Amino acid sequence: MKKLIILVLVLGVAVALAGFWFWQKNPFSKDTLKLEILGPEQASILDSVEYTVKYKNNGNTRLEEPRLIFEFPQYTLPLDATSVNNKKTFTIRQEIGAEELGDIYPGEEKTIKFSGRLFGKEGDLKTVKVWLSYKPKNLNAKYESATTFSTVIKPINLTFDYDLSSKIEAGRDFKFSLNYYSSLDYPISDLGIKIEYPAGFEFINSKPKSMEKTEWDVPILNKADGGRIEINGRLSGNVKEQKMFKAILGVWQDNEFIPLKEITRGVEIIEPHLDIIQRINGSDDYLANPGDLLHYEIFFRNISQEPFTNLFMIVKFDGKAFDLSSVKTENGQISRGDSSIVWDWRNVSSLAFLNQGEEGKVEFWVNLKDYSVANPSERNAVLRNSVLISQTTKDFTVKMNSKLDLSQQVLYNDEVFGNSGTNPPTAGLPTTYTVNWRLKNYYNDLKNVTVRAVLPYNVKLTGKIFPESESAKFTYDSQSREIVWRVSDGQPIEAGTGVFNLAPILSFQVALTPSADQRGSKAAIIGEALAKGEDQWTDNNLESKTNSVDTTLPDDSNISDHSGIVR
Repeated sequence: MKKLIILVLVLGVAVALAGFWFWQKNPFSKDTLKLEILGPEQASILDSVEYTVKYKNNGNTRLEEPRLIFEFPQYTLPLDATSVNNKKTFTIRQEIGAEELGDIYPGEEKTIKFSGRLFGKEGDLKTVKVWLSYKPKNLNAKYESATTFSTVIKPINLTFDYDLSSKIEAGRDFKFSLNYYSSLDYPISDLGIKIEYPAGFEFINSKPKSMEKTEWDVPILNKADGGRIEINGRLSGNVKEQKMFKAILGVWQDNEFIPLKEITRGVEIIEPHLDIIQRINGSDDYLANPGDLLHYEIFFRNISQEPFTNLFMIVKFDGKAFDLSSVKTENGQISRGDSSIVWDWRNVSSLAFLNQGEEGKVEFWVNLKDYSVANPSERNAVLRNSVLISQTTKDFTVKMNSKLDLSQQVLYNDEVFGNSGTNPPTAGLPTTYTVNWRLKNYYNDLKNVTVRAVLPYNVKLTGKIFPESESAKFTYDSQSREIVWRVSDGQPIEAGTGVFNLAPILSFQVALTPSADQRGSKAAIIGEALAKGEDQWTDNNLESKTNSVDTTLPDDSNISDHSGIVR
């Protein structure tokens, strides 16, 4: 038994010695390679960020076949042209093989730098990762070391907030806006805004127009630039119910939306009181023209649970286009001092008592000033008025059309071309005349502006046009005998053109050869001219028509009526 115990002890010692010898011959562990990442703890979006990967062989064995993989945080724009970008996840990896790294000798320390621009919301934690695999000399086993480093996105100088009331009446149209502003020292492009509406929200329209009612593109944003998105909608729900609106300002990269700022705002639904509707000249969507007589009808309905008594209503005007001296109303009192009309419950029965569900109405008339008082500051003009009744206020706006004004003159005594032929004209002999077209445009930009007229059977063009630059916009159809001047030719006619600056003018020469049966009478030179254009502010089609002109030449002061009779 003693011999057996001694034998076991000897074998145990031998195994231990063999293990110790093997360990000394292969003294390697993963801790031999020290791997770390150095970088900024905080960074701003779009700033160039540099990460330094540092590794050192602290052992006595050469490390062979190293392979390093560096992974940027999600939503990073790498500055290294060799980077590979997976567009689906924006997970960006850079791989460096053994040929570039070389063997890592005992005690050797190396560094590699990686640069990129970070995208993300302020406060986001962006983590970079690195893996370094290698094989110790004389060993077939592969080892891998890994580490990470995190950077926090600092608050950025981009303002993004709501202009939204905390209390909204159920079922009532309301307006809110998203405002943005940049204080960054560099421009940002490819920006966009998305919004998530709460349940029960009905989108009506927005300015500017949206994509799918929830997305807007933001133009390139330079320092000190900003903008606003106005949204009109209607919210339904139970009284005192809380509704949350969420909006995101972000940037588009490779067809993916990367959030930069996120804001939420809660609103409480309150019980509605009065619904106010306004009609002008019988229309809910009236487009006004200076010089119009406007008939306003203001309807108010009690949509609360209790009747209203002893109410008053105030309508206030805002805009230079109103001719307030022309305001007329049957039951209201006109206040010239503050541009308002007041209706009192003593004079309007529906204001004295308005039961649940009942509707009342007041009306008034007002003229708009004519175009002769147009002002260049009134570009894209609107009429504004507000209605106040029982602490409920509703604002209304009405867009104003521009005016396209065309004049047509026909002259014999003219210095542009120098006309020839007898005057009065003689049957069978040609006489030339100069036709002048002049355009004016007042408040809004116009596009696709054309002027058309038809020549009589015995009038033809001589081919002379002034200015020559307009000849490319001038066409004539010999079958229909229609002349067309494409004035805008793809470019808009700006507001105020011809009113506050030079007007578009076209002069062309025609030749009239009166027929024998026209002796003793007047002869037509050109038919009515019709100008058409599209108002870019109101999306309305505008027209201006002139009278036809005959040989009496009403705009030529040197020609009398008697001189216009064909001989």
